[in-house]
Amino acid sequence: MTTYITTPIYYVNAQPHLGHAYTTIVADTYSRFRRLTGDTVRFQTGTDEHGDKIAEAADKEDCSPKEYVDRISEMFRTTWPLLDIKPDNFIRTTDKDHVATVQSILQQVYDKGDIYFDKYTGLYCTGCERFLTEKELVEGTCPDHKTVPDEIAEENYFFRMSRYQQDLIDHINANPDFITPERYKNEVLSFLSEPLEDLCISRPTSRLTWGIPLPFDEKFVTYVWFDALINYLTGIGYPDDDQFAGYWDVAEHVIAKDILKPHAIYWPTMILSMGLPLYKKLHVHGYWNVDETKMSKSIGNVIRPAELIEEYGVDSIRYFCLREMSFGLDASFSFDAVVARKNSDLANDLGNLYSRTTAMLVKYTDGVVPAPVRVDDDTVLADLAGTVLVTYQETMNTFQFHRSLQAVWELISQANKYIVTNEPWALVKDTERIGRLHTVLYNLAETLRLLTLLLQPVMPGTCVKMAKGLGLAANSPLVTDLANNGCWGMLAAGTGLQKIDALFPRMDTKKKQQSVKQESKKKNKEKKNRNKQAPETIEGVISFDQFQKVQLRVAEIIAAEPVKKSDRLLKLTVKAPEERVIVAGIAGHYQPEDLLGMLVLIVANLKPVKLMGIESQGMVLAAKVEENGKTRLVLSTVCAPVPPGSGVA
Repeated sequence: MTTYITTPIYYVNAQPHLGHAYTTIVADTYSRFRRLTGDTVRFQTGTDEHGDKIAEAADKEDCSPKEYVDRISEMFRTTWPLLDIKPDNFIRTTDKDHVATVQSILQQVYDKGDIYFDKYTGLYCTGCERFLTEKELVEGTCPDHKTVPDEIAEENYFFRMSRYQQDLIDHINANPDFITPERYKNEVLSFLSEPLEDLCISRPTSRLTWGIPLPFDEKFVTYVWFDALINYLTGIGYPDDDQFAGYWDVAEHVIAKDILKPHAIYWPTMILSMGLPLYKKLHVHGYWNVDETKMSKSIGNVIRPAELIEEYGVDSIRYFCLREMSFGLDASFSFDAVVARKNSDLANDLGNLYSRTTAMLVKYTDGVVPAPVRVDDDTVLADLAGTVLVTYQETMNTFQFHRSLQAVWELISQANKYIVTNEPWALVKDTERIGRLHTVLYNLAETLRLLTLLLQPVMPGTCVKMAKGLGLAANSPLVTDLANNGCWGMLAAGTGLQKIDALFPRMDTKKKQQSVKQESKKKNKEKKNRNKQAPETIEGVISFDQFQKVQLRVAEIIAAEPVKKSDRLLKLTVKAPEERVIVAGIAGHYQPEDLLGMLVLIVANLKPVKLMGIESQGMVLAAKVEENGKTRLVLSTVCAPVPPGSGVA
């Protein structure tokens, strides 16, 4: 099989930030995963370098547009190796072959009669670099840039986008996975439910010269989107290169939701006009908010990748991004959250499992993987590994990276429990149980091998270290070939371990904890002062002080599944903002798939209880409605989007 995965080419009016990094980490992770499965893969990224905003930015810095784009494009090119991102191709829209391809396609579409000349008066937003309709404005301003668009009357060339509207609708309906997640497919279909206007695809050289000249009229340059989108074809040698024939039918684009319309409407209609088959899939992700506020240069909360890597390490950042964001939804970035993930998930869970296991192998079997004895008597890790492998592949294929990592961490958690349950330190003292010790240690070593294999797309540098520690080469099929080695029992007995440094040293949070304690004392003092002024009871039922002990939060449901052997319970995984599992008796009222992304209210500080063998860490709130002698539960939620973990006042 073949895979062609692309990021958008990033607009060089600004330096690389967290949003760019996330999109590119996703594409890199997916490309590495597809290689693990045996696919032939091509991964492409690059920079978009024409248009009004580039000319303006260059003018502000008192340099030519070419000098400006060369400098910013190089920043993108040099940022990706810092994040261990390895594209097969980095394309620039100022590349000569791209300019030639764009002009060739413009001439082809023009000759077909799908480009025409007309006079037009419209509202032009420089930030969007396009004309906006009255319906798109919010209180007379561009909804994205909060600026009043300029009314411009000029002659331009237009692409007959409307000619292909119904063809696009039919394709989307016939291919349910064409745009994912589904909410974005529905958004595009909603937009297409009204007549499409034709697309203005030129800018007169009287007001913009920094662009690709139209081949049929040198007094105009092409609209930046008609130029930029074609990079996906240029990068694989359209129209005659063998790479085009081998990769185009499987093309998958990864974008953020702010450029959904150009990719889901402009681009497909352009492709249809060219007579080509449409790309395979469009994967759309949400925004990163920083400390619960949208990233913005104007308020100074833009996060730069290089700074993150220096502070936390490359694989910690890759892991955090993929684990923290539910693909398709918005997510919150905070430095505290990065530290929490690194110390808890990476240092405590993965790092601790690796160091304990390898230390015991060195101590008890001289650093050599022992042969297991009576394997059939102990399959707890093998059975879970089989389940995890299935879930992992399904969710990686569908861009549910947070769920893939959830599944992997279930195996890590079980392996840590396995050590406690089996007590290898006790087994080694009993000569009659040495065979059992060898089985336990083999199972743990094999678990580490599988973890090295599964985590490689997410944390490639760490997995090189893990493989080395297990006595395996970084390119060993045992840790690079999921298709043939993604099953239990492949690690050979007799393999010798090597000493490596700790995978994830914990970050020192002592100073922060002191600050948190001081803040907590301050809040407690304020609470006591409030309590003195509060009435002793509420409606004579409980005291106000008692009510304050109930911790209510907003939680986002990121996974939901039925509980086995129960027709009433659902297992919900929620973010509040930490991740937790809640077992809720709502199976008769909601389907699991309908709950994903829902913001609900939970009681967050209940003592955990086990229900059907699952530890439930809280309670969801619901209204109980009596109708026709039957009870219906309606989940309590909020009327506007708020960050998961927000308190309820």
